[in-house]
Amino acid sequence: MTSGTVRLLRDLRAELDAAGLTGWFLVRDLDSGEEIGIDPDALVPLASLVKVPLAAAVLDRVASGELSEGRQLRLAGRGSREIGPAGLTRFRFPATIALADVVYLSTCLSDNVAADALFDLVSPAHVTHYVRGLGITDLTLRHRLSDLTETPAEALVQTPQLAQTLAAHGGTPSGGHRVRQLDSARANSGTARACVDLLEVLWTTPGPVVPEVSARVRELMGQHVVARQRLWPDFASDATTWSSKTGTLLNHRHEIGVVEHADGDRYAVAALTASRVSAGIQHVAEATMARVARRLRDHLRH
Repeated sequence: MTSGTVRLLRDLRAELDAAGLTGWFLVRDLDSGEEIGIDPDALVPLASLVKVPLAAAVLDRVASGELSEGRQLRLAGRGSREIGPAGLTRFRFPATIALADVVYLSTCLSDNVAADALFDLVSPAHVTHYVRGLGITDLTLRHRLSDLTETPAEALVQTPQLAQTLAAHGGTPSGGHRVRQLDSARANSGTARACVDLLEVLWTTPGPVVPEVSARVRELMGQHVVARQRLWPDFASDATTWSSKTGTLLNHRHEIGVVEHADGDRYAVAALTASRVSAGIQHVAEATMARVARRLRDHLRH
């Protein structure tokens, strides 16, 4: 590691700390394999990032003929316990939707109701088995997305700051947490490296993922419309394509994606963070995680 790289990583750690963040980052050049990161091998609760391997596992079963993309799924609307910002979580009445469109809702709108309908067909254990078959060992799914709604944020709906305080200060140095959804040994969890490994196999053609599956997941990530205030402003432009997925749970804010430049350069990015600030809306945290990821990418590119 060069002295310049050491200084950069020291400065970025200080920047994260000043913003009240703990961060786990990895940026990899998908063509050369060169990479740079900050604690990329620490296990972290992944929240909605798991919808990427979920989509791949479901689409793999479609490609094998075990499932039909036109299969009609009857999904509950607002009467279900799940909450979320968009999609079926806000529907007032049940709806019948084709499997392919449920995959779209789960991945592009980060719809928890849609994701759990997919988990009814392909269990968390099967998704874990699927990613193991791709050679990815540090990404484990243990539960459905509905479990994420049973956090202190819902139990303490009248006192959201108390829930954020518990999330921000209830952890241990080893990754344990008083909130089980934030405990890396009990939650759907993974490392920044595992996330980048997953992105690499999805962007490698030919590769271990069935070509029509990887192509569709890449397309879905390119259509992602949630939380564009994070890495999107620093990576999307007329000369680049940014395909990504975000994940949010209490004080955890994540985003993974691939930036593809007009000159052919491609970089996989994993930016996973946890805040020590007891607040739900944190614009400084969002901007800081994007700036850190961008500076890591710039270091590799230049």
